[in-house]
Amino acid sequence: MKFIEWAIEKPKLVMIITLIMTLIFLAFIPFITIDTDPENMLSENEKVRVMHNELTDRYDMYDIVVLGIINDVHPQGVFNRESLSKVYEISKYIDQIELPNDGDTSDNEELDRIITRDIMGPTSVDHVESIGMGTLKFDWVMSEAPSSDADALVVKEKLLSNPMFKNTIVSEDGKALCLYVPISSKDISYDVSKILKEKIESYKGDEDFYITGLPVAEDTFGIEMFIQMAITAPLAMLCIFFLMFYFFKKLRLIYSPMLVAMVSVFCTMGLLIGMGFTVHIMSSMIPIFVMPIAVLDSVHILSEFFDRYPSIRDRKQTLLIVVKELFRPMLFTSLTSAAGFASLALTPIPPVQVFGVFVAFGILLAWLLTIIFIPAYIMLMSEESLQNFGNQSDSEGSIMSKFLHKMRSWTTAYPRAIVIFSLLLLAFSIYGISLIQINDNPVNWFSKNHEIRVADRELNRHFGGSYMAYLNIEQSNSAKSASVNAFSILSKLENSLSENEGLSHMPEVKRIIEESIGDESTFYKTAVESLYEKADNSESDDEAIIWEDLASLIELEELGSQQIFKNPEVLEFIEQLENHLVSDAVVGKVNSLNKLVKKINQELHDGDDNYYKIPQSLSAVGQCILSYQNSHNPEQLRHLVDTEYKGLNLWIQLKSGDNKDMESTMESVEEFFSNNKAPINLVYNWYGLTYINVIWQQKMVAGMVKAFLGSFIVVFIMMTLLFRSIKWALLCMLPLTVTIALIYGMIGLIGKDYDMPVAVLSSLALGLAIDFSIHFLVRSRQHLREGGSWDNVSLSMFGEPSRAITRNIIVIAIGFLPLIFSNLIPYKTVGILLASILTLSGIVTLMLLPALIKIFERYLHKN
Repeated sequence: MKFIEWAIEKPKLVMIITLIMTLIFLAFIPFITIDTDPENMLSENEKVRVMHNELTDRYDMYDIVVLGIINDVHPQGVFNRESLSKVYEISKYIDQIELPNDGDTSDNEELDRIITRDIMGPTSVDHVESIGMGTLKFDWVMSEAPSSDADALVVKEKLLSNPMFKNTIVSEDGKALCLYVPISSKDISYDVSKILKEKIESYKGDEDFYITGLPVAEDTFGIEMFIQMAITAPLAMLCIFFLMFYFFKKLRLIYSPMLVAMVSVFCTMGLLIGMGFTVHIMSSMIPIFVMPIAVLDSVHILSEFFDRYPSIRDRKQTLLIVVKELFRPMLFTSLTSAAGFASLALTPIPPVQVFGVFVAFGILLAWLLTIIFIPAYIMLMSEESLQNFGNQSDSEGSIMSKFLHKMRSWTTAYPRAIVIFSLLLLAFSIYGISLIQINDNPVNWFSKNHEIRVADRELNRHFGGSYMAYLNIEQSNSAKSASVNAFSILSKLENSLSENEGLSHMPEVKRIIEESIGDESTFYKTAVESLYEKADNSESDDEAIIWEDLASLIELEELGSQQIFKNPEVLEFIEQLENHLVSDAVVGKVNSLNKLVKKINQELHDGDDNYYKIPQSLSAVGQCILSYQNSHNPEQLRHLVDTEYKGLNLWIQLKSGDNKDMESTMESVEEFFSNNKAPINLVYNWYGLTYINVIWQQKMVAGMVKAFLGSFIVVFIMMTLLFRSIKWALLCMLPLTVTIALIYGMIGLIGKDYDMPVAVLSSLALGLAIDFSIHFLVRSRQHLREGGSWDNVSLSMFGEPSRAITRNIIVIAIGFLPLIFSNLIPYKTVGILLASILTLSGIVTLMLLPALIKIFERYLHKN
């Protein structure tokens, strides 16, 4: 308490120190670096992220901005002369886009740019057709803008003739087209979308243009979040300011909690930036979490000062009494709130760890400023400025006081009914909690009418899906041994050879192959060399040819064992997997090497539909691939299969970016591999933004649960130390338990997904929900020591202490409601849940605690 007396005695020095501290931390703000990438929710060394980076490099994959063009008005849909002319013009415009240089002088030529060679659209993909004699012709689908509606329909026919393009580039109904614009970094997706919007705005006509894709959604959210923070946070503080003016009527006085909140936020963010941390999507929300807690403590002091000053009429004496009365409850409420957020350091998500630790710092700083800065600020005010401040009779006769006294009468008259009703609510809440679905989708972070949500709905209505998930399939490390390969070769030779082709030579071939079994890496070479040696030593040319043919067959088998994704058996197995996936309503389309090979095979047979299938020999598959390499864009192969044909890449288009839908797709693949035996041992790995979102969400939810349970135990221990009694600690934990159960029970009952903001708010709920019960019980115990029975004590408890709690409920709950007007769902969620947590915890504290004290008074007051 000495340092509080010092603050009261040296108010100017306190102000100077506070100003200097604020300026020091503010000096770091200009060095802010912003990170809007949710991928950074995982550490750089996280196995999943390392795998993602390796596979994107392996298949030369990039994040994609999706531009959709829909024409629901023209009878030919988007395939009319005017619409396709715009598509052609936009495509050429994209090729020439130059992004603004951010000053980076890196030699990386792909830094911050569009990967024009990989753009997918009518102007940049090939139409393949047979021109007879197994010869193929490759032409651009749309090499120039169509001159008539008839020409536009030709473009439609070309696109729909290729299953690779159907429901990816063109919708089946012909109403819509998509351009897929690959970018070197998702950080530039917002800039790319902005440039495209400026171009699109110059067009007039029946077309609707939509821009979407996970990179755009994530980057746009990060940018808009900072804009919303700059708008909604000041609005919330303004609302709080007017509410406090309504309660305390002195403008000069209520500046102090505003200053405490601002200094707490500035210092916390300055420290974060000064320590070299980037401001991530999570840490950008620190001000929203620090401000209400900073104001809470301030309102307690001002409320107590407001009620006591009229009878004492001395600032210093009133402040000493107020701070003495509130020091312990304010200290413990701040410690419990800080513990709730500090527990987030236990989560395996780096930005969440940073968020939790710095919010905890901000809370403790706000407490220190509250008990030092506000008394010093009041001491700098003149006695005249406090004239008519705080009128006890008005407080007692106010609507609030009358309501609180009515509440007291209810808790005194019907304590058992209140407890029974609370237990019923708790049981109902537990049922609601059981209904909670853990799910998130970055696109759903925007309001329903946001252009990104609208684009998402429209494009997924027309196409196979705008969410990309990628599945890498390859041979496992525990691949076939040389002995298994030998058995396979012998079996295939016996089934395919006739007598004159060498069937009579099989006993000798079997002996040679069995003798070659050893190291798998040399197995084929040894067997083939032995067969060629037999050819060289043959007595006749016919005999030599048979041995050479047998050696060639094994050489071909060796090629198939190495380039496994030219093997027809393997490709047919992959086709079964594709069919299994598209049977799920979530998966709209799967693109793979199979579709390309089948289409080329069809055209090599004069476009006969009966040949739209995988060829039955490895050489025929190889011929299809070789034919495709004569196209304008043979590099597209590298996105579907690696250069050695040992790894295959499936492009899976999902109609939803919800985590639960991605998880359903993952389970579908696992089910298929469990129930179907592959020709060779295959393993698979997921990657892509949609998959990464699932992983960090799973880690965050598991980490949040662990952190919450840990902080719950810590808070209970702190309450035991505060009250020096387990029974009073348990009593204090009840409003917290009931409030959190009710909040999350309602979340389950209304069908709200347990997403990122809801998960993070569990820590805020823990800190705020126990705030009021600490204040109520600490003051109750003080009065019980002085006043005897609860009936006598409750009269005073439902006076000033309950008024302070009620003012806090109103100030914070209503003060942060402006957040619900944001166009970002996480802000709406924070606003609604903040109001709900404060209101419920206040009501439970003022109703349930008095009822329990009344029922168990003799037991609680025994000592």
